[in-house]
Amino acid sequence: MGERLSELLEPIAAWFRSLNTPEPIVHWGHPVMMGIVVFVMGSYVAYAGWRSRLTQDGEIAMKNRADHRQLAPLMFLFIALGYMGGVLSLVMQRQPILESPHFWTGSVVLIVLAIQATIALTGFGGAQKELFRTFHAYLGSAAMILFIVHAILGLNLGLSI
Repeated sequence: MGERLSELLEPIAAWFRSLNTPEPIVHWGHPVMMGIVVFVMGSYVAYAGWRSRLTQDGEIAMKNRADHRQLAPLMFLFIALGYMGGVLSLVMQRQPILESPHFWTGSVVLIVLAIQATIALTGFGGAQKELFRTFHAYLGSAAMILFIVHAILGLNLGLSI
């Protein structure tokens, strides 16, 4: 299945290869850009979400909730685009896609973030709003921990290629 996916993406990878992008950018561009998204933007999104839940000051809670609502969708978009960029980077480097634990943790974290988005977009479950908000908070924290594991696996992958 991984070979078939690589074959499907090869025309796009070949086009990007034709741009003669320097090898260090092809090799390390994905981790650098995603590191910024995850560790800078993601940390703030998580902080704002938890701060909105834990603070006793209503004005601070509203500001943090607004920040979280505004940045979380952008973070999800950047993560999804970065996921595709990472897969394409592997194809450009003629590396197997589905064999890496980094690919699988990236897939799982993207699914988790999609669940997070679905929970938020559906109004946190209507009648059981507090239960879904709590689940959303802890699942988001689990996603951030998984991102750390994902980054470590990605660094190992990058150093092994």
